[in-house]
Amino acid sequence: MTAYTARIGRVPASTQRPSLLATTPVPARAEEWLDRIDAVAPLIREHRDQAERDRVTPEPVVKALCEAGVHRMWVSRDFRGGQVSLATGSAVLQYLARLDASVAWQMGVQGAIGRLSDYLPEPAARAVFTDHDGLVVGNVHPTGRARRVPGGYRLTGTWAFASGSAHAHWLVCSATVEDGDEEADTDRDEAKAATRLLFVPRATARLLDTWHSVGLRGTGSTHFEVEDAFVPNEFTVDGAALLRPPPRRASRAYDIGYYDFGPFTSASTALGIAQDSVETFRRLLSKAGGTVGTVVQAGFARAEMRVRRAGLLLADTARRASVHGQDGGEPLSALVKLTAATVAEDTAAAVDAVYGLAGSRAVYTSGRLERCFRDIHTAVKHITLSPTHFETVGRYLLADGPALHR
Repeated sequence: MTAYTARIGRVPASTQRPSLLATTPVPARAEEWLDRIDAVAPLIREHRDQAERDRVTPEPVVKALCEAGVHRMWVSRDFRGGQVSLATGSAVLQYLARLDASVAWQMGVQGAIGRLSDYLPEPAARAVFTDHDGLVVGNVHPTGRARRVPGGYRLTGTWAFASGSAHAHWLVCSATVEDGDEEADTDRDEAKAATRLLFVPRATARLLDTWHSVGLRGTGSTHFEVEDAFVPNEFTVDGAALLRPPPRRASRAYDIGYYDFGPFTSASTALGIAQDSVETFRRLLSKAGGTVGTVVQAGFARAEMRVRRAGLLLADTARRASVHGQDGGEPLSALVKLTAATVAEDTAAAVDAVYGLAGSRAVYTSGRLERCFRDIHTAVKHITLSPTHFETVGRYLLADGPALHR
């Protein structure tokens, strides 16, 4: 029996899928991390309804995950992170999503933003990712303004979708760089940067109560604003650098570029939601008893295979990205984008299918299917899972549009 089957929710053996239909076996080294999630799982289940009501994950859950090191899975060991493989991290997020998609989403964000530790100067990376045990959240979409001044920048702006902001110690803010003091001590490369990612302590920002969402309610993905805050140069990253692998250094955790890494976190959460939905539907039928019609049989089989297909594709792309992070270039970026969009398409279709097959049993908020439906349709709205990737990569593959790395 694969680790995936064994950990899908510990349903009775008679209702488990045959092991050959399980998505993909998890790496042996992932077992330790899945054991850590097992230890926290009762706490997650206990608080997930409260998280839905409060629109934020309760502190005890986040604290337990941080103590287990889950929020630093994808940070360099030099910065006291786990530096796990893409496959291991993906398996952990899938498992978390089967427990609570909002928790998985927040830990996935920690994985994505944790990748910025390879781009920050090492002293700043230690301050942001090592010298405290809280979350690091924010937004890499440049909706702020950064004015150059001696020694750094003056930052002003408002950013959305700061998942986990209630538990953050640092916030990352992406901003368009504006010319400021002509005496600013910026180097030539910095002066050319159109955008910059700037890290500020949580106390510098004001959180806004904006997260009233369809799904992923427990993520607390609020807006936040910063007003004329000074950010030293060493706590910033050139936005254009994220299109390339991080600079080589002893502390570098991964050679894969930021934008080729991020989609694995959101896609893994979407996959876990879909896994939860098919297992929940299976349990519903088991409890209902009676004969299952051919329409339901065929619909469920298609949903099952969509989930399996998404899992195999994600695992294959993770393997290729792990091997070709440094030299993959635009072909790797194209593969990652297509994989993310396809996983989003397949997982949403699988959830929709079983939600429809469940009939009126799916509408109650006390059931898991209703939450899976809301969560998946919120998750796939994320830019990393956008269906526009098909068009973008299609133009690239047909040599009929701009390069992917711009």
